Amino acid sequence: MLSPEEACKRCADVIDKATAAGADAGDAVFIARSSQSVEMRLGQLESVDRSEAEHLGLRVFVGKRSATVGTSALDTASLDELASRAVTMAREAPEDRFAGLAPQDMLFTGDPADLDLVSEAPTPEELREAALEMEDAARSVEGVSNSEGANAAFGRGVVALATSHGFAGGYEQAHHSRSAAMVAGKGALMERGMDWRAAHHLSDIIPMAEIGRMAGERAVARLNPGKMKSGPMPVVFDPRVAGTLLGHLVHAISGSEIVRGASFLSELEGKPVFAPGTMIEDDPLKMRGMRSHPFDGEGLPVSRRMLVDDGVLTGWLLDSASARKLDRAPTGHAVRAGGGSPGVSSSNLTWQPGEASFDELIADIREGVLVTDLIGMGVSIVTGDYSRGASGFRIVDGQVAGPVSGITIAGNLKDMFAHAIPASDIEYIRAINTPSIRIDGMTVAGD
Repeated sequence: MLSPEEACKRCADVIDKATAAGADAGDAVFIARSSQSVEMRLGQLESVDRSEAEHLGLRVFVGKRSATVGTSALDTASLDELASRAVTMAREAPEDRFAGLAPQDMLFTGDPADLDLVSEAPTPEELREAALEMEDAARSVEGVSNSEGANAAFGRGVVALATSHGFAGGYEQAHHSRSAAMVAGKGALMERGMDWRAAHHLSDIIPMAEIGRMAGERAVARLNPGKMKSGPMPVVFDPRVAGTLLGHLVHAISGSEIVRGASFLSELEGKPVFAPGTMIEDDPLKMRGMRSHPFDGEGLPVSRRMLVDDGVLTGWLLDSASARKLDRAPTGHAVRAGGGSPGVSSSNLTWQPGEASFDELIADIREGVLVTDLIGMGVSIVTGDYSRGASGFRIVDGQVAGPVSGITIAGNLKDMFAHAIPASDIEYIRAINTPSIRIDGMTVAGD
């Protein structure tokens, strides 16, 4: 795999080819990944996988016309052809007065911050031992009847970006992941449970036996789901699924949706959207953060930002194109996937915890539901309407009771955000970290 420095040079070289072919400006992004994984099932080796991939994306501008192309063929002849084809395509594209690179005077300068994203690769034998330890612990949980397997994986990636107007930068990151999935019960009464962890450093992952134990316990806890009545009631989102609420928030404040007038939040910038005291931050410079990066997908600097400050929505997430359309400055939230134009996304999101423990959060709930799994995508960012299949556990008289499945929870995101109450039980183990979130007044459709 190329080093970040070598990857930057590869990007710069293909931009030179494009300008020689007639492009007025351009940028190139290089993304490389390698991974290896070992899966164990029922104490036996199920699979061993290893993969490597490299991709280069080139975006060129001819006046206000642009084109974006990508390739995994990185030899000189292929890159010559890529640059020529991109320029030809751009000349035939319609004009876009908002097209262009990021503002030159805003480009990131200096050396990329060391965010501690790189670590040692485990050996295949270490991966095998980790997967076996997880599965052994999971299968030892009373009530577990079968295994879907345990997987241990390691990956490494390199990202580099160069532009024709002065930016060049790259960084490397490692990725350790561990997961186990178990089955409890038999026949039509089978239930599944899983647990997983991921980190840039293996030392940030909990012991393998604990991952396996939780996977087994979750499967057993789901056995014999009951029914529950329909009607309005409090819904508590487990931290594993509460992060989806922040995903909807990010979608709704992305520049592309604001430009199109397609967001239920488009008129609420600078206004209260969440309850007072709610703090939601986006931090791309978090040390060892799962989505940390030293610059954005257009070469702009990034920084920590409060998306919601004391309940108030602070603004939009903008790449250069959406910023121009709104007559604003980009916010450093551009992302690149390789072959396409920049999009917009967040980085490490945190919904700051509240003061109440989980037990205190649910203490006054006479009838409610704790959601641990969500199904389907019945969410409209245009209207905020929310309806998803769910499963989890009943809450009865302030206590978590038996499992339920096949229910639907519904509401409107504007109302849900306004009534969301965070507990204090946050764990900083994901790219999106939230505590348990209670939302009163949602509609639950039972069996």
